[in-house]
Formats: sequence, structure tokens, C-alpha cells
Amino acid sequence: MSSRPTIKEVSKIAGVSFKTVSRVLNNEKHVSEATRRRVEEAVAALNFRPSHAARTLAGRKSFQVALLYDNPSPYYIYHVQIGATQRCTELGYRLLQQPCDIQSPDLVDSVTALIDEAHLDGLIISPPVSDVTPLLDELDRRGVAYVRIAPGLRRGAGLHASMDDIAAGRELTEHLIGLGHRAIAFIQGPASHISSSDRLAGYRAALEAHGIGFQADLVVQGDYSFGSGRAAARTLLARAHRPTAIFAGNDDMAAGALAVAHELGIAVPGELSIAGFDDSDLASAVWPPLTTIRQPVRELAYAAADLMLNTEVDERQVTLGHALVVRSSTGPAPAGR
Repeated sequence: MSSRPTIKEVSKIAGVSFKTVSRVLNNEKHVSEATRRRVEEAVAALNFRPSHAARTLAGRKSFQVALLYDNPSPYYIYHVQIGATQRCTELGYRLLQQPCDIQSPDLVDSVTALIDEAHLDGLIISPPVSDVTPLLDELDRRGVAYVRIAPGLRRGAGLHASMDDIAAGRELTEHLIGLGHRAIAFIQGPASHISSSDRLAGYRAALEAHGIGFQADLVVQGDYSFGSGRAAARTLLARAHRPTAIFAGNDDMAAGALAVAHELGIAVPGELSIAGFDDSDLASAVWPPLTTIRQPVRELAYAAADLMLNTEVDERQVTLGHALVVRSSTGPAPAGR
């Protein structure tokens, strides 16, 4: 049985020092492309896989980072995990998954304990954990490296990857207005997510731009879960003058609203248009499939990991674009409405 290839063999084949091989493996700067290519070719030829333990002993890094999350949408979290894991793996880091409860008084202590026990090199923080001020203050005090996905607070500071939720909310609302809808309801996400207030702001901006008065009673609170979408839709659709369109702050809540419309025998989109946000797998699985905003969740998580771990990147903030995806759940407003 052949022994596992060593960094010494990689160094010999590439014709460079151990230190240079280590710098390439750690994706450090100031290595020429030609040298990097020789090392990568030697690594591939030998099927060399650096040991995390050896890399830790050789320096001060553990090559481990953690993803912090607290979000009721399983689709959102799944894509965050996939995107962050992909980039961490490409850069030779192990990603630990850490669910959090932002309402817990022990949140800061539990995160700092994780950092100490796992000797983490950094944190990738998804919303709404990305806006917990006491946690951010403690990480800054300790000098812990972190990057935030879609932060709502302190947007000018630190590393983060985000998209423009206000512009996206406005675009989707304008799509509904363009179909003739004027009585457009909005199911808002939880207050702990800045994205929910940003999407509401976009909704309001579109109404104002088109001379449509904002009606507070058309905004119903949800929490980004399917169940909250159902509850909000029941409230909206029980009214004598029900809306002709519902814009839900995410696809889970839109799917809940769609389920209620089916239960009540309300034709979608003939009598009621329903739209969501995220373009999760759920959006195309329900019937009719949801018109929605494609939020690049996986790409945001990938970019966040890249910002923190890739030493070739000098950027501090990355903003990715969104896209309106029109499907069968939205159509012209009913005649006379």
C-alpha cells in the first residue's frame, strides 16, 4: 500500500520551497501565476490532500469557520449552506453549521464559546444574526474575523455581501401595478429581519410613484414561515373588499397564501394574484408556480465566504443583482377592481 504523498514531494516536483507550497495551499498573495500553476499541477499529479491538523500545527490557523443562522425558511438556509460550503471547500476550509436563537440571552456567550472551543478562523453570519448588535460588538472587541450576508445595520462597515431589497420590492410591486392592480396587500416578514422592512419600503415606494395611496390595513404581519402566510391570507381574504393581489415577503408565506386561496375557491390568478420573494425551490413546486424575485442566496453566501477567506480579494462589500421571475400566479386585475 502506497504512503500518503507529502508536502515535501509536492515541493520537489514543483521545484519550489516548502514555504511556497504552503503559501499556495493557503491561497496567500504574492505568488506568481506561473509558480502557483506549477504547485497546483504537482498537487493534482500526486493527488495531494493537505492535513488540517498539519496545517494547524504549521501556523496559527485552524482552517475552520462557522456559519451562524436563525431563519424560519428552510429553503433559504439550505442555499446559504450550499453556497458557503462550496467556497470554503474550494479554499481548503471546513465549515461548521451553527443554528442560533437571536432571542436567547445566551447568544453572545454561546458564539464566543464556539469560537474558543473550535479555534475558529472566522464566522459567516446570515440574517437576522447578522444584525445582532451585542454580538457584533463582542466580535469587534475580540478582533474575530467575520463576514455578514445581507446586513441591515452598519452597512458601511465590515465585510458583507448583499442585494438591494428595496429596489427588488419596488420592482415586484410595479409588476403588479402594471397588471392593473391597485388593491395590493403586503405580507411582511419579522421585524428582526431588516430585509422585511426594506421590501415593505420598496412596496410603498412603488405605490407612491404611481399615485396609489398606501393603506396600512393592507399590510399584515408574518414571520417568513408558511404558517404565517396562511394566517395573514385568511385575514386579508375574509374582508368584504379583499385585495386583488398579495405580495408576500418571501416564497414560504406566498405559498401559505396560495394554499388559503385554493381552500376558499378563489381562482389564482383570475381573481387573485399572488407573488413571493426569493425564488426558492418552493416557488416552482406549487401550483400555479409563483411570480417572485430571484434573490441570489447561494451566490451571496459564496461571495461572503470568498470575501473573508480569499486573500486575493481586496473588496470589502459585494452587491449582487436580483431578477423578477414572472410565472403563472400573477395576471391582470379582475374587471372592475
